[in-house]
Amino acid sequence: MTGNPETEFDGAKTILLLGGRLAVIRRDNIAGIAYPGYLDLPGGGREGGESPEACALRELHEELGLRLSPGELAWRRFYDVPIRAWFFATALPAARAADVMFGDEGQGWFLMPPLDFAASDEAVPHFRPRVLEGVAALGM
Repeated sequence: MTGNPETEFDGAKTILLLGGRLAVIRRDNIAGIAYPGYLDLPGGGREGGESPEACALRELHEELGLRLSPGELAWRRFYDVPIRAWFFATALPAARAADVMFGDEGQGWFLMPPLDFAASDEAVPHFRPRVLEGVAALGM
């Protein structure tokens, strides 16, 4: 790996637990995107010179309508395969699910146990162990 992951990365994802359940987005089932129809996490590509946290928080707002502060992101880790991306994790009360306003990317969103996501053949494969890492780091 070369370069500084704080400034040279492609995107960010958030492992968002609401009342202990993982917020999951079903990807659009269209040609031309990676893993069409798979279970995904909120997040996406970096815009401009965004920091990793700014990218994750913007995507979380765009996709689920939630506004979080950088301090609410309790765990962070950089991965360089298959793309250079940051993963964050946070645990919020179940009541915050009422604040979700689903955006216009994906087929829908829902909550599921994190272990079910990690065991699902429908989940983006390289996200499965990352969810387990993030949940463990949150002490859950």
